[in-house]
Amino acid sequence: MNTRRMIWVIALIFIMLTGCSSGINMTPPVEASSSDQQRVISTTVAVTQIMDALELDLVGIPKSYKELPKRYDGVTEIGNPMSPDMELVKSLNPTDVLSVTTLEYDLAPVFQNAGVGATFLDLTSVEKMNEAIKTLGNKYGQEKQAQAIVNKYNEKLAEIHKKIEGKPSPTVLILLGVPGSYLVATEQSYIGNLVKIAGGKNIVQGESVEYLASNTEYLQQANPDIILRAAHGMPEEVVKMFDKEFQKNDIWKHFDAVKNKRVYDLEERLFGTTGNLDVNEALDALMGMMYP
Repeated sequence: MNTRRMIWVIALIFIMLTGCSSGINMTPPVEASSSDQQRVISTTVAVTQIMDALELDLVGIPKSYKELPKRYDGVTEIGNPMSPDMELVKSLNPTDVLSVTTLEYDLAPVFQNAGVGATFLDLTSVEKMNEAIKTLGNKYGQEKQAQAIVNKYNEKLAEIHKKIEGKPSPTVLILLGVPGSYLVATEQSYIGNLVKIAGGKNIVQGESVEYLASNTEYLQQANPDIILRAAHGMPEEVVKMFDKEFQKNDIWKHFDAVKNKRVYDLEERLFGTTGNLDVNEALDALMGMMYP
């Protein structure tokens, strides 16, 4: 499977599970002149959770097996984040539809053709997610709530910075797996951003994309201190795939991270392919792996 197709597959599987500059790119939405006229649809779980934290109502939410905030019990489900039901979306007369930048290439033309305004939130790093939250807070008159969320994350970042000050930076390889294959995550990915915040040095430097095809010989030459394995799509199946790969492919036994038993499987709930509100818990978990 080529890299471009793999990235599309990963995006699709992630969206099915979780529901992603200034933090927001827009296909101009219809303006809401007052709070009573706001009719907002959220198309992903992460965005829905953010809107709940901002204490904002929605008229449409994504369909997901994951539990959504109780605030939205009974709200109309508009379908899968990757392919929302546009007739249903239009019937709700939204003033704005919220999606994520990882889907913008595919969905922007769909919304434009339907005459529906859409906002694409950039959740590919903690900083960008904070900016998106503040922008939403300003747009919908919830500045206080937005600042409280951002303050919580900024306090954690300051805490982490203090803890890692003066410590050597462990080198880290991040593998993003889906059933049947895996990619290497760069610093441009959300998990890569978390690793950087925690003081780790990604063995892949200078890339502008979030994920690259795996080359085990190159990775072995880099010889990371730590290997992080992120399982998405069908986590249990992907972990088994990783275990089989590490046992079957002889090259992995030459990695120091494997020799030193510093290979960690990341919990999917905390380590998504885009930012979510579990930043602080994810960073605490990561710190335990990087500085045992």
